[in-house]
Amino acid sequence: MGAVHLYLIRHGESVDNVANLYSALFVGVARVCSAGSRDAPLTNHGVLQAKRLGEHLATRTAAAPAPITHVFSSNLQRAHRTAMLVAPVSSTPSLQTGNADALASSSSDVGRTASTVGVIPLQLAELREKHFGTGEGQRFGARSSGDRHEDAEDHDSMRVRAERFVDEYLAPLFACVEGERDEEQEGASSGTESIIIVAHGIILGVLTRVLLAAGNFGSLATGTPDQQQHFSWSNTGYLLIHVKTMPPAVDAKESAAGSRGGTQDAKWPHLKLEIVEVNCTDHLCGLKKTRGGIGSAKFDEKQKTLSAFFKPTVSKRKHEDS
Repeated sequence: MGAVHLYLIRHGESVDNVANLYSALFVGVARVCSAGSRDAPLTNHGVLQAKRLGEHLATRTAAAPAPITHVFSSNLQRAHRTAMLVAPVSSTPSLQTGNADALASSSSDVGRTASTVGVIPLQLAELREKHFGTGEGQRFGARSSGDRHEDAEDHDSMRVRAERFVDEYLAPLFACVEGERDEEQEGASSGTESIIIVAHGIILGVLTRVLLAAGNFGSLATGTPDQQQHFSWSNTGYLLIHVKTMPPAVDAKESAAGSRGGTQDAKWPHLKLEIVEVNCTDHLCGLKKTRGGIGSAKFDEKQKTLSAFFKPTVSKRKHEDS
């Protein structure tokens, strides 16, 4: 592949979001709210948000073209359900399977294509939300600002998880991009792939900072100063990052001096990371929440939609056709 488009996506609305059972903290200067590590399901509205995002990304990745080849998600159901709706199993070639251990054991093959098996979201504990300890399940604002939750996960622990995810799952993909640089210089064309990561507001913020850390890429384009300070995620909002090879002339110039945190001694010195969009929610335009508590209710797969009641049954269709 010649480049990767990383979509860092927050899950759809959950029942704990609606009930204000979350904690909040500041990442940079932006407040990020989260339902913590409780395994809260999506609401009916959250499912609609995810379906809207899936349609939006299908159109966007097809136009690029940059097909979705890998989907990673937290193993909490609100994130995994969102991932399933955003990138449903299709005929897209991918080596990815649902087994994290199997994928990690063959990390050198990550990013290559195999038989047509579809894109299956890979659930990972590394992408779980921060655990708030005794604060889990509490209503936001129940404690004074000076109180701390006991046994809550600290930032260093989340950073370690994020770094492990990058090293085990994203690094092989970046290596593939850098490895094809010589082929591009010889005139061979390389495609672009889209990588979907569905998780939670706080851990996504930590993951973004890990990617932007010095020593990773030869060049960084981190957007406007305002974007740099306001990494935040609405439900199904996404941060879009492009990782691509630098042209030889630009490569030599930027690697020598570094560019906004880039460095000559980087892990991927010939790659440039560029932040393209922050908290994009264009797909939610015009989407209104169903009133009467229906939109905020837990999504039930067995619940029929209104249109389902008006669809003729199989026996009725056969009778009409006869």
